[in-house]
Amino acid sequence: MQYLIGIDEAGRGPLAGPVSVGAVMVPHDFDFELLRGARDSKKLSEKKREEWYERLLHMKSDGVLNFAVALSPAASIDEEGIVPAIRSALSRCLDELRASPEACEIRLDGSLFAPDTFPNQKTIIRGDDTEPVISIASIAAKVTRDRYMMSMATQYPTYRFDEHKGYGTAAHRRLIAEHGFCEIHRRSFCTRLTVGTAEEA
Repeated sequence: MQYLIGIDEAGRGPLAGPVSVGAVMVPHDFDFELLRGARDSKKLSEKKREEWYERLLHMKSDGVLNFAVALSPAASIDEEGIVPAIRSALSRCLDELRASPEACEIRLDGSLFAPDTFPNQKTIIRGDDTEPVISIASIAAKVTRDRYMMSMATQYPTYRFDEHKGYGTAAHRRLIAEHGFCEIHRRSFCTRLTVGTAEEA
């Protein structure tokens, strides 16, 4: 194998915003000391995730590795379901990396699978915490999604997306109840919520 690819997703469960998939591709002789300290994005502070993401950008610009992140929006999640939406983003990542099935080994976190055209793939439970190449993919996916939700906070200030990033916190649920949905809410994820009579924001 010429390359190893790590893949993870972020934002599977929120009530609003896209799901994000990150894929990091390193050469077979990659020095994993460069990723020492990388962990599952959920176990790092926002500051640490941002620091790792900036390092990742530098390594990409230096040609040390390559990575891609793809988002599937709330509308796709509602129309197709979360699993197909994740698969779509995952495939787009591999397309952007120009990954060759014959030349790549893929390691994926949790319940993720690459397209069947990639025979050398392995799904690893808690891989985001045990496989550095998956950990860094987790960070790329998380930071990209968080930055997107921060930008949505300026477009839809009513919902305070900068605070909860679309997750179902008590404050977010209360705002939905008061103001209804906006365009980036996953309505298929909100069926059990009590929504007020306010017009959609």
